[in-house]
Amino acid sequence: MTDYTTYQGVLEGTCPAGGDTIGGVFTSKPTLSDWYPDRLRVEQLHRDGAAANPLADLDYPAAFATIDLAELKADIKRFLTTSVSWWPSDYGSYAPQMVRMAWHAAGTYRIADGRGGAGQAMQRFAPISSWWDNGNTDKSRRLLWPIKQKHGNALSWADLMILTGNCALEVMGFPTYGFGGGRRDAWEADDATYWGPEHIDMTHPDSYDGMVTREQRWTGEPGSADYELEQPLAASHQALIYVNPEGPNADGDPAGSAVDIRITFGRMAMNDEETVALIAGGHAFGKSHGQVAAARIGAPPEIAPMEQMGLGWHNPEGTGNAQHTMTNGIEGSWTPNPTQWDNSYLENLFGHEWEQTRSPAGALQWTPVDPTAPRTPDAHLAGVEHPLMMMTSDIALKVDPVYRAICEGFLADFDAFTLAFSKAWYKLTHRDMGPKSRYLGPEVAAEDLPWQDPLPAAEGTVVSDAEIGALKQAVLASGLAVSDLAFTAFSSASTYRDTDKRGGANGARVALAPQKDWAVNARTVAVVAALRQVQERFNGGSASAEVSLADLIVLGGCVAVEQAARAAGQELEVPFTPGRVDATAEQTDVPTFEWLRPVVDGFRNFVQQGYPLTSRVAPEQAFLDEAALLKLTAPEWVALTGGLRVLGCNHDSSGSGVFTDRVGVLSTDFFTTLTSMDYEWHKQDEAGTSFTLDDRDTGTTAYRASRNDLLFGSNSQLRAIAEVYAGSDGHPRFVRDFVAVWDKVMMADRYDVAGRQADRG
Repeated sequence: MTDYTTYQGVLEGTCPAGGDTIGGVFTSKPTLSDWYPDRLRVEQLHRDGAAANPLADLDYPAAFATIDLAELKADIKRFLTTSVSWWPSDYGSYAPQMVRMAWHAAGTYRIADGRGGAGQAMQRFAPISSWWDNGNTDKSRRLLWPIKQKHGNALSWADLMILTGNCALEVMGFPTYGFGGGRRDAWEADDATYWGPEHIDMTHPDSYDGMVTREQRWTGEPGSADYELEQPLAASHQALIYVNPEGPNADGDPAGSAVDIRITFGRMAMNDEETVALIAGGHAFGKSHGQVAAARIGAPPEIAPMEQMGLGWHNPEGTGNAQHTMTNGIEGSWTPNPTQWDNSYLENLFGHEWEQTRSPAGALQWTPVDPTAPRTPDAHLAGVEHPLMMMTSDIALKVDPVYRAICEGFLADFDAFTLAFSKAWYKLTHRDMGPKSRYLGPEVAAEDLPWQDPLPAAEGTVVSDAEIGALKQAVLASGLAVSDLAFTAFSSASTYRDTDKRGGANGARVALAPQKDWAVNARTVAVVAALRQVQERFNGGSASAEVSLADLIVLGGCVAVEQAARAAGQELEVPFTPGRVDATAEQTDVPTFEWLRPVVDGFRNFVQQGYPLTSRVAPEQAFLDEAALLKLTAPEWVALTGGLRVLGCNHDSSGSGVFTDRVGVLSTDFFTTLTSMDYEWHKQDEAGTSFTLDDRDTGTTAYRASRNDLLFGSNSQLRAIAEVYAGSDGHPRFVRDFVAVWDKVMMADRYDVAGRQADRG
């Protein structure tokens, strides 16, 4: 057996057998990404797959239904009022600590691409687990392990963390709005999500210098019209959940902090009232910890020494916890009673003048000017009291006129404040779960809320097989082209994003604002109008059921694919599952749906006019991200794109990337042309955004293409898949694979269909 010293040599890059690996397991730099930093990381489409999941066969909704929720909540609430020696509770209660854990788990959500949030318990894994802003959340989860262990796999970490946050609020006298289970855990670190451009030394907390990292994700000057946070980011600094509590550059500027708060909370889907409710409500509880300088604190969990067993931020001072705790560097409590729901946070904020001071760790904070102002008890030492504390981000609520007016309203009406915080907390902790039909358990709030993208209840019976056949004939008789039908169906369904389960064909929102007005959807308008006529004739006839526009749009696409396959010599029936409903304008929150508008849509060969060629994200990188949001594998991505091209589904009906003179035929021409060596490609502009395919012998231009076309011949992994379909025997496989991925996209949001809820995390 090889001893430790052999492996130590590997870790130091001196494998005894030569090189820097043993069996391909232990590696040191350089990696593939070090050698080729701009390569398209197609492998990201296959992360967190079944091979990583020990519970891949678990029907989580069925398992969750076996939990006695009342017993589980009783277990949690008993724990919250205890204390253990290795991490003592503040004020004899873990409740405030657990509110912070849940808040930070959910607070990573961002509306631009739906990533983040509490849905997969990603706080357990890098990089989120080791962000400075998540300091000591590792202790919170470890404290919860006995409860998780007792209830087993029927309870995900993701559900436990949010339910514990709810229970914590309840034991402190706060009425929560509801709880829905159904979150399924991830099983590996997230190395795909873009969290910002900064490269930070993660080995030590004092390397998180906001004045350095902030500048890389912001453009313009604070207060100017062009002051902007890079898309799709939401946090103002690397390794933070929201904003720097000491001010934009740790400079103690409340007005600047208010600007950052509005932008970041807005990026996390919160309006001004919800923002104030969350800050004022969350800061009604607990304390901030700043007793030890950041330079003294050890490495975060991901790179902590092995003997710390997954716990990071080792504190060498005193006991390393309790009165010696260090988290974000600010020290103190906002209220005199940190474990009780009341309005004293706002009463203190507005009832006193505040001056800047420094915490024992050196962080900038605020203390009441009046020495007779209320004081707060020490969290651990009996008989010891301290001045109240505010952060710069708290003072921001007082100096910003809009936030101030909201605060004054909450001060005058505590019940209104309570309800606002309750609903904002519910939104914060459930925003990434998708439609309410995915929520599990008896505490799901009955109200349909705008941010849940509600749909009307299905009424009556769905169309029968015979009626589907009649509808197909009616669609064919409408004279609509195969290309237009396929384009409209795909445009309706492709808004789906698996990150927060928004978008998709159900609801037919492609026919409503804002989607009907998007430039990329211009081709759909006439098609939707024609399909409405088909719908009206059918629903006004003798059929026993009525068809929704949402179903008819999808069915039209299925008809188009069947016709295209038939033209290519393949007889088949494309799967179609009826039962979709039509949303109304009142059920469609236009501002938040606007976030689903694509800037780059490689499937429809669309790049928004003015998209900066100097952007950090090349069009093909955005295309990869789009495939990831649809939860496609690499083969599905290739098959879907190749099929859409020969079907003529470019947004502007152009020939870019179509590579066939048989548009509307489900052929493999896209792949055979792309892989042929009879042609050579030439870029038509210096930036390399458009290309021609020229005959090698004559120089004649045969086809034109974009970057999102050539991608499938230039990238080695995607080309390998394209060659499968370009082979002499590839056509039947391609048609089969295209139909399968087409159905997958059309059904992506069908959580109303039995079994679909359990299929997706």
